[in-house]
Amino acid sequence: MIRRMLVLLLLFVAVTLAAQQQVSVPDAEQLVGAPGGKPLEGAALAERTQRVAAEIRCPVCQGLSVADSPSEMAVNMKAQVRALSARGYTQTQIEKYFERSYGQFVLLRPKFEGVNSLVWIFPFAALALGVLIVFVTMRRLQAAPKNLKEVQQ
Repeated sequence: MIRRMLVLLLLFVAVTLAAQQQVSVPDAEQLVGAPGGKPLEGAALAERTQRVAAEIRCPVCQGLSVADSPSEMAVNMKAQVRALSARGYTQTQIEKYFERSYGQFVLLRPKFEGVNSLVWIFPFAALALGVLIVFVTMRRLQAAPKNLKEVQQ
């Protein structure tokens, strides 16, 4: 009886562990493929970690990079950047890894595609439209006195 209970308990623990492994966060290799560079260590690893972390936005601190943010989440994200760099992932792969997890918002320099292109183009288009409106209005105001003299005569 005790053996059966022990076997059932071990089976329950094994099934629970297997279920937890299936729910776990996907590995970087599943999201962005095999590492595209060589594994780093020492000063090269620290430099790459700082450079990549400076390009990723902290989801908690608005407008701060992971490298500059003191939040716990930013510290954890910077540790992930370091671990991925140590395994040989390139900057592009690491950015894609975080982009797949958090969306394009996580990139401090978003890509010029889709809705983001409108965000980049709209200010320039609005400025050009404003200059055009001012130019047309000035031409009409300059033409108005000539028309007014012709009407008075």
